[in-house]
Amino acid sequence: MNESRGGLLSAGGILSIIVGAFEVLGGGILVASKMLGCLPLGMRLGWFLHGPEGVPNPDVLPFDMCITPMCLVIVGGVFVVLGIIAIAGGVSAIKRKSFGLSLAGAICALPSVILGILAVIFVSLGRREFGAEY
Repeated sequence: MNESRGGLLSAGGILSIIVGAFEVLGGGILVASKMLGCLPLGMRLGWFLHGPEGVPNPDVLPFDMCITPMCLVIVGGVFVVLGIIAIAGGVSAIKRKSFGLSLAGAICALPSVILGILAVIFVSLGRREFGAEY
């Protein structure tokens, strides 16, 4: 077994887990801000972009752009799902169980561009470490 390849595969899995944890945390904050009714981020964005009265602020946006709290929930939900897949793929890469899941997890880590690209490269280079699957 080539030790450098095993190290790259473990590094790719760890990067996927780290990025996935941040995606779940960030997405969870967006979802919870709406679900708990406190809306700290949504209200701040709304006041910054539209002002307290809901009128668009022409100094910030020259056009009418609406960032609703529901939009934040949808984006947050997508990040939570991507994060869960990234974590599952990272665990799969470390355990050397499934190349497909490991690669899917690394791809779901791509919102963090640099770490996600490194995770995809490391998992791809460690493809042979998955045993008889390939």
